[in-house]
Amino acid sequence: MNLLPILLGLGCAAGLVLITDGLRRRPPGTPTTRARRPLTSPDRTRLIAAVTAGFVAAVVTRWPVAALLTAAGVWALPRVLGPDREHTRAIARIEAIATWTELLRDTLSSAAGLEQAITATAPVTPQPIRPQVLALAGAVRGGVRLPDALRAFAADLADPTADLVVRALTQAAGHHGGQLTESLTSLAATAREQAQIRMRIATTRATTRTAARVITGTCVVMVAGLIVLNRGFLTPYSTLTGQMVLLTVGSIYAAGFWWLAHASRIPQPPRILDGSNPGPAST
Repeated sequence: MNLLPILLGLGCAAGLVLITDGLRRRPPGTPTTRARRPLTSPDRTRLIAAVTAGFVAAVVTRWPVAALLTAAGVWALPRVLGPDREHTRAIARIEAIATWTELLRDTLSSAAGLEQAITATAPVTPQPIRPQVLALAGAVRGGVRLPDALRAFAADLADPTADLVVRALTQAAGHHGGQLTESLTSLAATAREQAQIRMRIATTRATTRTAARVITGTCVVMVAGLIVLNRGFLTPYSTLTGQMVLLTVGSIYAAGFWWLAHASRIPQPPRILDGSNPGPAST
C-alpha cells in the first residue's frame, strides 16, 4: 500500500482543522487571559477522534480526499448535531450578571463605596462571571483606576448586558452617583428580561436545529452506507479526476452544513462598549 497519499490526506485534514479553528471568531479579551487558555479536554478529544477517523478512512478507501473530509466532518459535526452550548453559556452569563448587579445594589445600600462593593461581592458572584469579577476586584485592590479596571472587565466578558452595567458603574465612578442603586435595579430587571427573550427565541429556533440535525445525519448515514454496502458505486472516485469531484462535492456539503448550523444559532446582540467606543470610561 502506498502510504504517501494517506499521509498527504492526513496532513491536509490537520491543516484544515487548524485553519478552521484559527478563523473561528472569539470574543475579545485581555491578551494574557486568552493566551493562558489551554485546549479544552472536549476539543482535544475531538481532535484525536478527527485524526483517527481520517486515518481509518484513508486506510479503508485509499483516498486522500476521503481522509480530509472525514477528519473535517468528525471535528465539525458535533457542533451541528450536538446541543447549542454557546446559547446555554450565554443565558447563564446573563443571569449571573443580573445576580451580581443585584448584589452590588444591596451592598451599596449598606453605605459602602463602589470599590468596596465590588471587592465584597467578588467572592459570592455566580460562577459564570466569577473569574472576571475577581480579576476586577484584584485590579481595584492593586490601585488601578476604577474606570480602567471596568474597561478591562467589560472587554474580558465581551457581553452586551455586561456593557450596560459597566457603563452605569463607570458613570458613577469618581462621582456621587446618587441614583446608582435605582439604575442597578433597572439593569438587573433588564438583564433577566433579555435572558427570557433569548430563551423564547431559542424555543422558536428549536425546529431549525432539529431540521439541521436530521438533514446532516441523513447525509452522513447515506455516505457511510455507500462506502460499506456499495463500494462499486464509488469506483469512479478512485481516479484523480474523481478525487477532485469528490472534493468539490464535499465542499458543497460542508458549506450547506455550515449554513444550517449558522441559521440555527442565535446571533449575539451588538456591544455598547468596545475598542472603538469606550464611552464614559475614557473620561
